[in-house]
Amino acid sequence: MSLAQLEEIRGRLLPMLRVVAEEYRQRVPAGYPVVVDMTVGGALGIELDPSHALYLVSDGERVFADLYYRSARDDARTSASREKFGGVPFDDRRPIAVPPSDQDLRNLLAELMSHWNFQPGIIHITDS
Repeated sequence: MSLAQLEEIRGRLLPMLRVVAEEYRQRVPAGYPVVVDMTVGGALGIELDPSHALYLVSDGERVFADLYYRSARDDARTSASREKFGGVPFDDRRPIAVPPSDQDLRNLLAELMSHWNFQPGIIHITDS
């Protein structure tokens, strides 16, 4: 059932993904952005670079939003009881209401773009 729901979402989300891809084409590394349109396989989304992606995926029963991003290396928001390392990748999986509203879909894209735009001007992410 959720593949049919993902196919229904595709018709509304795919034009948004294409607009975002066109807007970010000159700002991302060569070969990106990549719009993933594989609803038969259970995935629909966009990759802005290897560290920033949004997918709507299906496990066969439910639809989830997978938001993947990397925190900035200079992120110093820690507390005495919790460490938070800069540069750590986050994979945020959330169940989404089906059918999601257009506003919900735009908010997911806006969150991805916010993480991309917030990152410092790093040319390459390297291990050090």
